[in-house]
Amino acid sequence: MNINCTECQALYRVDPERVPVEGVRVRCARCHGVFLLTRQGAAPSPAPVTVAAPAAAPAPQPVRSFFGAQDPNARAQRIARALVSDIVAYHRERRDRALAAGALRTEFRDEIMKSWEEYVAQVGDELAKGTPHFRRALNDILAAGNRVF
Repeated sequence: MNINCTECQALYRVDPERVPVEGVRVRCARCHGVFLLTRQGAAPSPAPVTVAAPAAAPAPQPVRSFFGAQDPNARAQRIARALVSDIVAYHRERRDRALAAGALRTEFRDEIMKSWEEYVAQVGDELAKGTPHFRRALNDILAAGNRVF
């Protein structure tokens, strides 16, 4: 399932089976916000945090991106690689068997199409179809460096 940080809207893919029934507090890797994650993916408002205010507030610092440049191509590349990496993470043994048998395309057709749809939804139709990022990620990660896709 996909979840978004309640503060910065960063997207994460989470295996719902790993989320406890009662939910779990999680911390966003990007903005460090804390929120409750439930199996349904609903993320209620962030947990209240009480912080003593300093006597004099320091000058605000410019926001720095921890995940690279805001370039749409770099973002599309990261998303493609993350989506394809998830396929391998959840199906490593199946991937190894299909790779040895030369059957990656047929064995992972459904997973590839689902990831492609998510990729298009996140980066847009024009960028998705106009760049080789997703195909490259399939070859580099799913096909272990072989030119299959």
